[in-house]
Amino acid sequence: MSLKHTLLLSVSLILSACGADKPADKAAAPAAPQTTETKPTETKVEPKTITDKYMAGITKLTNEGDNGEAYFSPDGQQLIFQSSAGGYDCDKIWTMNIDGSDKAMVSPDHGAHTCSFFFSGGDKILYASTSHLEGACPPKADFPPGVRYAWPYYPYDIFTADLDGSNPVKITDNPKYDAEPIMSADGTSIVFGSIREGDFDIYTMNPDGSNVTRLTTSVGYDGGPWFSPDGSKIVWRAWHPQTEAEKADWQDMIDKDYVKSVPLDLWVMNSDGTDKKRLTENGATNWAPSWHPDGQRVIFSSNKDDWREDYKSYGHNFEIYMIDIESKDIERITFNDGFDSFPMFSPDGKKLVFGANRNPEKPRATDVYIADWTE
Repeated sequence: MSLKHTLLLSVSLILSACGADKPADKAAAPAAPQTTETKPTETKVEPKTITDKYMAGITKLTNEGDNGEAYFSPDGQQLIFQSSAGGYDCDKIWTMNIDGSDKAMVSPDHGAHTCSFFFSGGDKILYASTSHLEGACPPKADFPPGVRYAWPYYPYDIFTADLDGSNPVKITDNPKYDAEPIMSADGTSIVFGSIREGDFDIYTMNPDGSNVTRLTTSVGYDGGPWFSPDGSKIVWRAWHPQTEAEKADWQDMIDKDYVKSVPLDLWVMNSDGTDKKRLTENGATNWAPSWHPDGQRVIFSSNKDDWREDYKSYGHNFEIYMIDIESKDIERITFNDGFDSFPMFSPDGKKLVFGANRNPEKPRATDVYIADWTE
C-alpha cells in the first residue's frame, strides 16, 4: 500500500495485472470463497549470501503469481494478503495460515484489490477494491510521456466482509481513491489514505465508514498510515513538494490520478493528527512502515543504503530497517540482493512476515516470507 524513486515500480509490480485474461462480469456478485492447498506449502529458504539480522528459519509461503502486503490476524495464526494467483489480471485478497496452508480467496473475483487487514476482533476483514465498478480490472494506466516509474490511483473504495469473504459492505464512497486501511487494536477506528479535498491525505473513520476525519493537511503525498499497538500514534510516509515546480508537478499527478517516483520520508503523529514529527530525512524512499510491538520502534523498507543505477529490476534495492521514534537511530535488518519490504511483526513479536524477491527461479516475482524474530 504504496511510494518513491523506484519503490514505485516494485509496488506497481505487486499491484499490476498479470496472468490470463478473464472476462468482465458487470452484474456478478462476489464469488464464493475459493480454497486451495489445504496442506502447508512452506518452502525453506537456504540463502547463500543473505545474512539477515534477528531473522531465523525464513520460510517462503507462496509459490504462484505475485504476492505482497501480508498482515497478521490478531491472534497471530493467519495472514491476509494480495495475490495474482489463479491467473487473474489484477490482484485479489487471500488468507492463509502462517505455515502457508489453507489458502482461500476472500475477495470478489472481479476488480482490483489491495491493502487488506483483519478486524481487531478477528471476526471480519477489510480491504480496498474496485469490484463495485464495471470491468474485470481497471483500465491500463496511460502515464504522461517521460514518466518511467509510476503507479495509478485506481478508484478504490474500502470494503468490509466476513472472514470467508461473504457479506461484503462498501463503507466509503469516493470517485477518486480510498485505500490503505488499518484498524486500531481496540477496534474503534480505521486509518486510511485518500484522495479527496484536492490532495492525498490521511483520514480516520469509524468501522462502519462514519465520522471521516482528516489528519494531514500539507500539500503533497501522505499515505501508508499505521496505528501503533496502543492506538495512540500513527506512522506514515510522506512527500511534501517545496518548490513551485514540484507543486505544479504534484498537482498534475493528482489531476491525472497517478504518482511517479518521489522521495518519501517517515513521519509520526498522535492519532488525532497532533504533534507531527519527521523521522527520516535521507533523500531516499522510506516506506511500508509498521510498528514493533513495543510501540517505540517502527520497521520499514528503504533504498537508502543500496542505490544501483544498473539494477535491472528496480533501479535501487530495497531492504528492511527499524527506527526508534525518539532517538531516530536506524538499524538495518535485511541484507539481500533484491527487494525486501512490507514487514509486519506478529502481535507477540515472535515472528516477522515480509514480501521479497528471493526466489532465484522467479527473480522478479514477489513472494510472502515468514521468519522467527530472534532479537
